Amino acid sequence: MKHGFVKVAAAIPEVKVADCTFNAEKMIGIIHQAVNEQVQIVCFPELCITAYTCADLFFQQTLIEEAEIALEEIVRQTSGLDIISIVGLPVRAGNHLFNTAVVIQSGNILGVVPKTHIPNYHEFYEKRWFYSSQDTSEKYVHLLGQDIPFGTQILFGNKQCKFAIEICEDLWAPIPPSSYHSVAGAHIIFNLSASNELIGKNDYRKSLISQQSGRCICGYVYASAGWGESTTDNVFTGSGFISENASIITESERFLFKEQLIVGEIDVERLIADRQQNTSFNTQNIQGDYRTIPVKLSESKNLELTRYINPQPLVPGIDHYDERCKEIFSIQINGLAKRMIHTKAQTVVVGISGGSDSTLALLVCVKAFDKLNISRKHIIGITMPGFGTTNRTFNNALDLMYDLGISIREINISAACEQHFRDIGHDPGVHDITFENTQARERTQILMDIANQMNGLVIGTGDLSELALGWATYNGDHMSMYAVNSGIPKTLVRHLIKWVTETQMEDKIQMILMDILDTPVSPELLPAATNGEISQITEDVVGPYILHDFFLYYTVRFGFRPSKIFFLAQHAFESIYSDEVILRWMHTFFRRFFAQQFKRSCMPDGPKVGSINLSPRGDWRMPSDASSALWLKEIEILNTKTQRHEE
Repeated sequence: MKHGFVKVAAAIPEVKVADCTFNAEKMIGIIHQAVNEQVQIVCFPELCITAYTCADLFFQQTLIEEAEIALEEIVRQTSGLDIISIVGLPVRAGNHLFNTAVVIQSGNILGVVPKTHIPNYHEFYEKRWFYSSQDTSEKYVHLLGQDIPFGTQILFGNKQCKFAIEICEDLWAPIPPSSYHSVAGAHIIFNLSASNELIGKNDYRKSLISQQSGRCICGYVYASAGWGESTTDNVFTGSGFISENASIITESERFLFKEQLIVGEIDVERLIADRQQNTSFNTQNIQGDYRTIPVKLSESKNLELTRYINPQPLVPGIDHYDERCKEIFSIQINGLAKRMIHTKAQTVVVGISGGSDSTLALLVCVKAFDKLNISRKHIIGITMPGFGTTNRTFNNALDLMYDLGISIREINISAACEQHFRDIGHDPGVHDITFENTQARERTQILMDIANQMNGLVIGTGDLSELALGWATYNGDHMSMYAVNSGIPKTLVRHLIKWVTETQMEDKIQMILMDILDTPVSPELLPAATNGEISQITEDVVGPYILHDFFLYYTVRFGFRPSKIFFLAQHAFESIYSDEVILRWMHTFFRRFFAQQFKRSCMPDGPKVGSINLSPRGDWRMPSDASSALWLKEIEILNTKTQRHEE
């Protein structure tokens, strides 16, 4: 498996009811199509060799025997292929007939899995024809002259990836077999189904699949019967889904009059990472004895992803954008409100720079005070122009504070910093780190002292991305009494401000906020350019925050290697950033992420809003002196390979 991905497919063939020869031919064609698309495991619908709607024809010896002959033809026609095919047909075991899934690879039948939950209601009377897996103790079934492993407690695969099978109604049971399969070690569940179409049923089906894949932290591939099934009493529309840990990766188009093959990739490494961190996923709760049938997945030289890799995984998707932004902003507001009540603080003190981070922090303060029915005048906004402050940010800071109705103070820090330079013997003409950090610490001192004067709290403005990179002055802007943005990545800050602007602000304030959003990110610690514009652009120094937030997500959330993160970034930022640029800033990210941990080890309190947080009190516990050598070495190797490829 390359980078932990398994390419799977849900196949929905055209069928003719009771015409096993026709059905087998169609399935063989789809299997070859799947091979051409580099699929490693393909799953077909329930009873697809006979068609699901044969009804009492399942009592006919001709149909059962012809189904086995058709299976033999599929095995023969795919004997030279490494792809794993999962097909459905009725199989006799002992004196009973079972609705089963048969697993085939390279001309071999690897196992037969019978259905457990047999419906006997409404339009489905399967108990008339089939027995449940619970009605037999058989461990093997004789099929095509072989004794084949038979039962539900079977895993297929190896250490890197294991899969298991359940059939249609099994998923709808109170405790689906896939729950046990997953705890036993299955990373992917395949469901062969024949689910009819009713008003609203597809939405419920989709939700069921999504929830089960999330509950089991697994990949879930679902293939349901489609065109050609009998419409005597029901219509089958070819519903197919590929889901991964509660997310639908891809789905079929229903009501087509032709066959379909939907292809997607399951990230098994991602599933393993989630299971490893989830203490509720207890492998000791397995019931029964599972057998593992060794299976080697086919390898492809070049893995081509069909799934979408989101370049901004820490930003809400468009489907739930408004709902998520409201939720995130409310978490920030409630966090601050609780801290205000607990400390009995009468005011909050915020440094307002005219940049996006301090703007978001101020908006949180304003809405928290509104919710607590406290006058906005108890919010002390302080703008502290220094050597690098531009007219644009200065005026935006003043206008924003004025229009929001908070208390405004302006304290120029230039004289205090110059006095400090004289005290420590620093040449103010040398614009080094001392020159920059002096300003950041002077501002923090002002905020802290005024907070003491006003019985208030200093509200931190730094964000999650800055914490990850250590882009903060230690005991300067790094420090506060409550950091409302500490869980908000830089890529999300702008979205939240824009959302608040559009949903909760008047026209005049909207104009100021939009100009703030258009202002380049900068600490403004170096003198402005001769034209008065910002001379110190943060992303020119540390790199694009969109890349760093991407690296942060896959590093902290899943613990992926640099090589896999690079692979994902290549797809996410294709035609945006070159491989060289991605690797350059990835090196910067890991170098700074390790070197700057000491700042995160003593970061202030702040609300967690998403799956990524760097608080040392619960979310990210890392030694401040851990070595980055292994990570940087892998990046160097990637760099060398990339350069050779370009040559």
